[in-house]
Amino acid sequence: KSLNVATIKVAEMVGYKTVLNLQRAANEAVNIGMKQVDDIARKQKRFKNAPFVEPQCALIALDPHTGEIKALVGGRNYNITQLNRILAERQPGSIFKPFVYAAALNTAVAGGTTTLTPASIVVDEPTTFTIQGQPDYEPENFEHEFEGPVTLRRAMAKSLNVATIKVAEMVGYKTVVNLAHKAGISEDVKATPAMAIGSYVATPLEMAGAYTLFANKGVRVQPTLISLVKEPNGKVLLDQKPQTKPVLDPRVTYLMVSMLEEVLRTGTGAGVRGRGFTVPAAGKTGTSHDGWFAGFTSDLLCIVWVG
Repeated sequence: KSLNVATIKVAEMVGYKTVLNLQRAANEAVNIGMKQVDDIARKQKRFKNAPFVEPQCALIALDPHTGEIKALVGGRNYNITQLNRILAERQPGSIFKPFVYAAALNTAVAGGTTTLTPASIVVDEPTTFTIQGQPDYEPENFEHEFEGPVTLRRAMAKSLNVATIKVAEMVGYKTVVNLAHKAGISEDVKATPAMAIGSYVATPLEMAGAYTLFANKGVRVQPTLISLVKEPNGKVLLDQKPQTKPVLDPRVTYLMVSMLEEVLRTGTGAGVRGRGFTVPAAGKTGTSHDGWFAGFTSDLLCIVWVG
């Protein structure tokens, strides 16, 4: 919830016309959002009687149709630390879950014995997952609450861990991993139950590129910082065209966008709407050791990381 103000500020970037204004808006979003994060972190440290360590943040915003990066924040203060956290590997947590559900909906296109839709039912209950050669895995939901039978739409909107792993199990862990790799997410992602809830590392840059396939009708676009380089005499040295790769059927991504809109309507991202942001948008919250938000409109896609 502490990321909601930053999310709104990022969403307001849609109305700005220049990259410079977008970068200014990104910096402002980080400054405003991180003041709230600092307050929360200080209270937690006082409760635990531990020293305060300033949280960090990263933000990347791009055009999901061309891959052009419009704004980038690698950290809160370059004078203090020069690490570009856009390239830092961290567990993405629940912002990975849409790739589980995309693989599930793709069963209607790929064919086979299982066909899943947003209305398909999965039972959210305490479950032990077993995979050969691995220790038994007993995940928990947030606040240790379970909802019983739920639709896939609700399971993603409420970011239910156990239900999501069950969906991955039904589809096949390897199928989910293959989709993640096609989307450009780290090759380190392995076919295990924990994979389904984002337990393997990825960078914010990788996640931004992966989310373009949802915002771009199933076509992944490679993020890029430079589009054109010319000499003073006008000679073109580099004319960077969008690098694209079809990954999902547009019908699948149509349903995925609808499910990601539900996250902001009734799910874990509903606080954004409660603050008065009404522009059509879709997104996914994520919590691991860190906090994440991935969101997009028709014109702009943004990934925010706090940790």
